[in-house]
Amino acid sequence: MTITRIKTGSRMSQAVVHNNTVYLAGQVGNPGDAVGEQTQTILDKIDGLLAEAGSHKSKILQAVIWMASMDDFAEMNTVWDGWVEQGHTPARAAGESRLATPDYLVEIIIIAAVD
Repeated sequence: MTITRIKTGSRMSQAVVHNNTVYLAGQVGNPGDAVGEQTQTILDKIDGLLAEAGSHKSKILQAVIWMASMDDFAEMNTVWDGWVEQGHTPARAAGESRLATPDYLVEIIIIAAVD
């Protein structure tokens, strides 16, 4: 059994690959940025982590999106819809939750297949 950990710190890894599946830690944007900017930063991080793991956004199986306020749902979706590949949209859930700090407005968790 092989487990590969990517960008491992003392508390967590940003990604873990096992059995042709990559699990990303919750990704957040820059504190203080607007919802759209935070979402774009998160999606850029996801692109980088997936590439490092040997995957791609077209291989995403599931996305879980946490938002500090569902009032920002439409703004987040505008950025998401411009990023996600049509025909390869993942199973997805979104909900409202208090995040690690009030400066974070969006957090996205991804599970994807690895080539």
